[in-house]
Amino acid sequence: MAVVRGVVFFLPLPFLVVHLPFCGSRVLTHSYCVHQDVMHLACGNTMPNIVYGLTAILLVMGLDSLLIFVTYLRIIKTVLQLPSRQERLRASRTCVAHVCVVLSFYVPLIGLSMVHRFGRSLPLMVHVTMGNVYLLVPPVLNPIVYAARTKEIRRRALKIMRIGEDQSSP
Repeated sequence: MAVVRGVVFFLPLPFLVVHLPFCGSRVLTHSYCVHQDVMHLACGNTMPNIVYGLTAILLVMGLDSLLIFVTYLRIIKTVLQLPSRQERLRASRTCVAHVCVVLSFYVPLIGLSMVHRFGRSLPLMVHVTMGNVYLLVPPVLNPIVYAARTKEIRRRALKIMRIGEDQSSP
């Protein structure tokens, strides 16, 4: 279902961009192609692109956010009904890891959207950096968040950090 939704969301974008006239600079502000970035290079009417982009992102992000919120409300309700404190604590730790991974995706996305919307006067490097943060941070943080839940990995990572602290102390 996620693949179908992705195809339905992204399929119209090339057809909307192909009809735009481009004049002047043809340099993108990201290391990959972003629809918003291509629209800024167009010198024609981009209103259909703006309307589609805004509608699609509100539907996708709005629906995702709503479903995530409702799901976590149900999870919290279920966790609070568990009989033992130990089970509630274990289930809560799992939920915290999931929330961290979800936030690691949405926070860079919101930041990138803000830079595109309000950061026209910002240096090009800010746009490039935010684009790369959005592209790279979520897949890098995902295994780190879940690995931190594993006692053996957490213990070794803390040991390595303590060793580093001992060497840096005078």
